[in-house]
Amino acid sequence: MPSNKKLDFKTGQYVVYPTQGVGRLQRIEEQVIAGQPVKLLVIEFEASHMTLRVPLERAEISGLRPLTTAKKMDEAIASAKGRAGSKRMIWSRRAAQYEENINSGDPMKIAEVVRDLQRRSPADTMTFSARQLYLRALERMAQEFAILHKMDVDAASEKIENILGVPKEIDLNAVDVDDDDGGDTPDSDE
Repeated sequence: MPSNKKLDFKTGQYVVYPTQGVGRLQRIEEQVIAGQPVKLLVIEFEASHMTLRVPLERAEISGLRPLTTAKKMDEAIASAKGRAGSKRMIWSRRAAQYEENINSGDPMKIAEVVRDLQRRSPADTMTFSARQLYLRALERMAQEFAILHKMDVDAASEKIENILGVPKEIDLNAVDVDDDDGGDTPDSDE
């Protein structure tokens, strides 16, 4: 049930739409739908190259909200540093819960997903689906973090992982290339 508080959005403001992440309110326009005038919030999501129109009267019900505060984002990141939650549930149910948490738009719930799915050591491996969920949750956190700290999303993701102590992946396909022109053979005792 919606509360009595009125959400106040302004053109140019960054907002969070739960299932899409961070977007920028481009304008408020009025359209006639089924013979009735309706005010629509026009939100552009740069990352997904998408524009969404949300009826102003349904903004709160849809979960649309302004960006979180830097303090609340710090609290969410701190909670992601904690111990992983229980893994007693079968994967399909856990994955569904993680999806729900990501799509809630709530920074604390998204942080729970990041916490539960992050790698704790370089030897840890993830299934493909776990990795995809982790990356979606991390990106959602990074979108808000980036705007709050005036940086790009990739730098924000890296910063969050550094704060959490997530080990860097080792690229098994990387090839060492010598900078000198001494040839491409390994050192030997000739």
